[in-house]
Amino acid sequence: MTVRAPHSRTGRPTTARPPGPRLPVVVQSLLFGLYRHRLMPLLQRRYGSVFQLRIYPERTVVSISELDQIKAVFSGPSTTFHAGEGNIILKPLMGDHSVLLTDEDVHLRARKLLMPAFHGAALRGYRDMITELATEEVQRWTPGVPFRSHDRMHALTLEIILRVVFGVSDGSRLDELRGRLAEVVDINPIDILGWHAPRLQRFDPWRRNLRNQRRVDELIYAEIAERRRAPDLEARGDVLSRLLTVPGEDDQLTDAELRDQLITLLLAGHETTATALAWAFHELARNPAVLATATEAADGEDEKYLEATAKESLRLHPVITEVARKLTEDIELGGYTIPAGTTVLPSIMLVQGDPAHHPDPASFRPERFLDGGPDTGTWLPFGGGVRRCLGAGFSLLEATIVLQVVLSRFHLSPDSARPEPARNRNITMVPGRGAKILVTRRNHS
Repeated sequence: MTVRAPHSRTGRPTTARPPGPRLPVVVQSLLFGLYRHRLMPLLQRRYGSVFQLRIYPERTVVSISELDQIKAVFSGPSTTFHAGEGNIILKPLMGDHSVLLTDEDVHLRARKLLMPAFHGAALRGYRDMITELATEEVQRWTPGVPFRSHDRMHALTLEIILRVVFGVSDGSRLDELRGRLAEVVDINPIDILGWHAPRLQRFDPWRRNLRNQRRVDELIYAEIAERRRAPDLEARGDVLSRLLTVPGEDDQLTDAELRDQLITLLLAGHETTATALAWAFHELARNPAVLATATEAADGEDEKYLEATAKESLRLHPVITEVARKLTEDIELGGYTIPAGTTVLPSIMLVQGDPAHHPDPASFRPERFLDGGPDTGTWLPFGGGVRRCLGAGFSLLEATIVLQVVLSRFHLSPDSARPEPARNRNITMVPGRGAKILVTRRNHS
């Protein structure tokens, strides 16, 4: 197959593989895993909008950052661009059946089953629950004492997604699951190597991580077994109950399929929002004028501005720096031939940091997303095409409500004048010191 997109900025003809560094695979893997936020802009300046890397385990990846190139990938046939195979690094954790790791008909089936829980009436029905849990969270904050807002947002968004997935958040089993899920998330790129290297799993920290992951599975399977016996299953609206009561014999899920979808929702369903909120607090605390406007929006229940604040946080600090599509056949893209088996990486980070798309890209300006916002295709935190994150609407609703709850009660200030650097955690980019802030109760008199 041929997918044609305009040549790269270099103007090279479509005759060869993309250029890239010739460092050993282990070196490229470590640089990509630990310092991709610095590495990828450097390689773009060196090689142009299309370049390749060799990344463990055993794959060649090609980064692209021109909008027409990315559009060609997102709009291309799902039979050629396999997002599930592109996310193969997550397979040991998410499982064979995860909506993130399947392709074509299998993916469409999973997406169809999960979609109702994150759209329409279901989405509107989460508003009161999110507000209640956010209010309970901020009531525990101590004014005047610096704290890591990223930790608190992780706890909050995990509580919210537990309620969405299971319908409840009480009980010893879920208490244990909270702590163990936090351990799963809090791993570094070196830990991820153990997912694909069984020999490493005989040693810590990989052995400890594997033991924790297996216990998470035991807890989820126990919750599934108990829910199957629930007498009020048909009346419940949580994701697990919905999946257990879908009509049609072909849509009945095995326990293994349920486990894979649930762990995917639990992990992916809170990490992005928690990190986006932490970065938003980090930026608001350091930008008094923007904080004043956002506070006024919170008081006036102006959700458009608060949502724009969340969107700008996701633009300036993309939690996921790229998405992945593994090719099932050769394509031509950006002036190069890219063979089957290669993983193409549309770069969220490079597009959203490009001044051609977002003037003064290093500045935190929520106004970018008002009155129509930036051009389509220049804001990609939830991916694009048929694989756009099905929880995007839920994440933005959640972030908007949390911002309103926090800013209507507190004034934010930084614990240090220096901005925090980003660092890699698992496959995400997070605030280097946890987005530490101080809060002061507002006087509404």
